[in-house]
Amino acid sequence: MTIRLRAHHLLCMLTYVGKGYSPAFIANYDAIAGRLAREDILLVAGPDDICAPLLGDDDCHCHEQTVTERDARATEAISNLLARPLRPGSRIVLDANMLSTMRRAFAAGKTRQACRECEWSELCSEVADGGFAEAKIAIR
Repeated sequence: MTIRLRAHHLLCMLTYVGKGYSPAFIANYDAIAGRLAREDILLVAGPDDICAPLLGDDDCHCHEQTVTERDARATEAISNLLARPLRPGSRIVLDANMLSTMRRAFAAGKTRQACRECEWSELCSEVADGGFAEAKIAIR
């Protein structure tokens, strides 16, 4: 199978520790976290597999301009980091080396421009500062 992710979620997954918008959101994200070690990622524009539990909520932010802009900044930052152009439709196979590379860049602030104005930014900084020890995504 394939996991559908929007670009900024490629950064969010680096620091995911099991917190989120609702119990349904967390359960869904936990399931996706477990699949990342064995399934490829398809980059999509707009709501993705992580957003799924939020789409019925009246206050769902998945279609807001600020989130779309966050995706654009994440696409640029990750494309530069991986030295490969990314766009919706691109496929990524996440392995231990790529996860480590992405986490080092995130911790160093090289890909954090996409996190501007994100309500989870402080939590993500704490996770990165702690060496990602609490992060749920692990690939060996």
